[in-house]
Amino acid sequence: MINAVLLDLAGVVYDGSRAVSGAAAAVSRLRASGLPLRFVSNTTRSTKHAVLERLASLGLPVSSDELFTPAEAACNWLRDHRRSPHLLVHPDLKSDFRDVPAADRKAVVVGDAGDAFDYRLLNEAFRQLIGGAELLALAPNRAFKDRDGELSLDAGPFVAALEYASQTTAFVLGKPAPEFFRSALATIPCPAEHAVMVGDDAETDVAGALGAGLGQALLVRTGKYRVGDETRFEPSPTAVVRDISVAVDWILAQRCA
Repeated sequence: MINAVLLDLAGVVYDGSRAVSGAAAAVSRLRASGLPLRFVSNTTRSTKHAVLERLASLGLPVSSDELFTPAEAACNWLRDHRRSPHLLVHPDLKSDFRDVPAADRKAVVVGDAGDAFDYRLLNEAFRQLIGGAELLALAPNRAFKDRDGELSLDAGPFVAALEYASQTTAFVLGKPAPEFFRSALATIPCPAEHAVMVGDDAETDVAGALGAGLGQALLVRTGKYRVGDETRFEPSPTAVVRDISVAVDWILAQRCA
């Protein structure tokens, strides 16, 4: 039984500055079916507001409560644990943290900082960690599909470097953290076993969702997908499909079966 759908964004709904072919129609079909949707993205270069604006410009209007981002999860964590953020993130993302109250203790927050990753900033974060700050990873992704169509380093390798140097284990806030998927489903609400995830990352999207207890997870061959990804991580995808349009065909067929 499928009662809810979680959709990744980059590589599934859009690719760079363009919507994936058929994505708007596919999302409309899901909405028309009555299935609740939540968009779960590991993007850490853009604010939530900017992501919503991008989706609207692509003909994909999404409400704020339908979109879940690691930065939003991090802000909630910082408030709940009374920590001030030491940010190692992309400059465009910093405004998402402006309303976090100041606190005596700190947490280093690492996202995809892009060109802002340099020795000085990494070393400042390292010194905060050995001084007692906690380490928050907005996402542990290894790579992402860049604007030139090639893969580029994501935040994960830099998180791993800080873990190694400081002998600290990062607390992951985005996918594949089980709580990230569960938080999205809790707003519907829907038991995890009755939900399906659609993503282009076999590790964080698919294996992460299945590890979090979701009943099914589909891997699309768009975005960062590379031949053989479906065999590289466990649990394996429930199905591998061409793109979001075929994923929606699969979901609606399963729902009617």
